[in-house]
Amino acid sequence: MFASEALAVDPARRQSLRYFNLFRLVVAGLFVVTGRELNLGTEHPGLFFGASIAYLAAVLALGFPDAVRRLGFDRLVTLQVLIDVVLLTAIMWTSGGFRSGMPVLMMIVLAGAGLVAEGRMVLFLAAAATVAVLGENGWRYVVDGTPGDFLQVGITCIAFFGIALVARLLALRAKANASLAEERGEALLKQQAVNERIIRDMRDGVIVLGPDGVVRQANPQARALLGLQGVEGLALDGIDAAFADCREQCCGPDGRLMRLGPARRLLRCRVVEADGDHAGSGDALIYLTDFEDIQRQMQQLKLAALGRLTASMAHEIRNPLSAVTQAAELLRDEKRADMQARLARIINDNAHRIERMIRDVLALGRREQAVPEALPLAAFLQEVVDAQGLRGDAERAIYVLDVEPALTLAIDRAHVHQILDNLLANARRHGSGRPGSVHIWAERRADDRVRVHVQDDGPGIDEKVRAHLFEPFFTTHAKGTGLGLYIARELAEANDATLELLPDGPGAHFVLTGRSRP
Repeated sequence: MFASEALAVDPARRQSLRYFNLFRLVVAGLFVVTGRELNLGTEHPGLFFGASIAYLAAVLALGFPDAVRRLGFDRLVTLQVLIDVVLLTAIMWTSGGFRSGMPVLMMIVLAGAGLVAEGRMVLFLAAAATVAVLGENGWRYVVDGTPGDFLQVGITCIAFFGIALVARLLALRAKANASLAEERGEALLKQQAVNERIIRDMRDGVIVLGPDGVVRQANPQARALLGLQGVEGLALDGIDAAFADCREQCCGPDGRLMRLGPARRLLRCRVVEADGDHAGSGDALIYLTDFEDIQRQMQQLKLAALGRLTASMAHEIRNPLSAVTQAAELLRDEKRADMQARLARIINDNAHRIERMIRDVLALGRREQAVPEALPLAAFLQEVVDAQGLRGDAERAIYVLDVEPALTLAIDRAHVHQILDNLLANARRHGSGRPGSVHIWAERRADDRVRVHVQDDGPGIDEKVRAHLFEPFFTTHAKGTGLGLYIARELAEANDATLELLPDGPGAHFVLTGRSRP
């Protein structure tokens, strides 16, 4: 039982007890060897020598690890401190009492007991030392008639409790800090293991580069992308000459496309300084992304989108084509002029619907041909509004334009014309039609981007419709193709701009946001 208890003791307590026993051994040896030179035992030399020998024997007997297994850790500490108190009291009595300095040694013993003992045992040991010192001083006063130093003895006994409690609190604080440090160490090790696993399994290559340009560490993906078995310890420009100026050329958020390594794969190289400040002043992280893989994924997405678009177009074209076919069959047998005109109008309307749909789809192919220019917004918007108001002054009065003459928007002229035509047509269709029902204005943001607003005074857009507004072939208009807003947003993205619907009212509020300069 005692052996298992000894194994369960905190290693820090065992270490403290080991140093405590070493201190006892030194003190007991000094008493035996140089006790007379220290003016100890002057009143009863024989008793002093016997007490010193007993103290040394007790330290030797109880200081070996076997004593812990036989008695148990807490019992051994209590027994040792009680022996210290009893024998130091005896030595104090043989050496002239309180002024011999033994109470100071008792304070040190109680401080050590506070570090290794547990619970209220510390107070018990302090009480035992207090009783022993008070008893020795009282005995000397009663039997020998020596004047007692009760005030100093009382202060010393109070100090016994204070030192024991402070030592115990310090031990508890040290134990708590050690436990916290151990927990944090374990958490840090787990976090480090997780980070290593993430870095090892991530799809991007990661290289840790030292300030001397030598690779400190690289994950398996980096070695695979570069086509090398190992890169640690190699100079970066020795791996590939294209790496020579990567810390200066690849430090942006988008990095730089480069063909690297023996495999000559097209990689996006991005450098991030570890200290976040000056390039070259410390370690740096180099992220390598397989751009060829990204291109393959983009191609697959494009093919998938093209398949969905083709299927949607086939479904959308089938309805007007059926109407054209049916009207043509009826027209062949129809003799009445008014019915012939009606059937011809049906054929014409559905043919135009098919033509608009094909034209809108073809516009998707032109999104990659964007040629941005700094358009003066006020003049350009005026042209667009004038084109919308060709029917007369009443139609022109519907649009209210509020744009500063100095504002410019970096965008392809044909693309923005198509975007605004679509937005203004929708605003005209859903607005009230009163003068000023469509408001167009522009503003420059703090990040030097320009926002063009188009808002009508109509009933607004239902919340259920908002989620599908920019989807292809989704429309609430009976004669619409459902591609207008979808293509408008695609053309905006082709010009590094965004087209979004704001939630505020009244009416629908669209915003086109782009750069002010190319």
